[in-house]
Amino acid sequence: MSSSLALMAGSVSTAVFVASTLPMLVKAGRTKNLASYSLGNILLANVGNLIYAVYVVSLPLGPVWALHGFHLGATGLMLFWYVRHGGHREPRPIPKARRRDLGQRESATWAGGTGGTLSAAPGANTR
Repeated sequence: MSSSLALMAGSVSTAVFVASTLPMLVKAGRTKNLASYSLGNILLANVGNLIYAVYVVSLPLGPVWALHGFHLGATGLMLFWYVRHGGHREPRPIPKARRRDLGQRESATWAGGTGGTLSAAPGANTR
């Protein structure tokens, strides 16, 4: 393969990878909602990028440097936003079918929204 074809392929693939990641970054930056992201995944991506940097710096300047620089920045930014804005989800109420399995009334709701305790809704028949 000629070096100009390899350079072109590297440049095009870099542009495609950047274009595929930008919408995620824009949405996460705009909404500050990172609840759908896994902290473990973000941490592993950052560790992997740091280790991979040892390899990339041994290569001559080219598209791989641009792509790796972008990935370093993107995963670093996602980690920063995850830590700063939190990635914790609000607890979800137990579905009605599951509440019946647990022997709880269908009118049960989350108390306080975030405490994780289940209590009867106001006016519910709790016997």
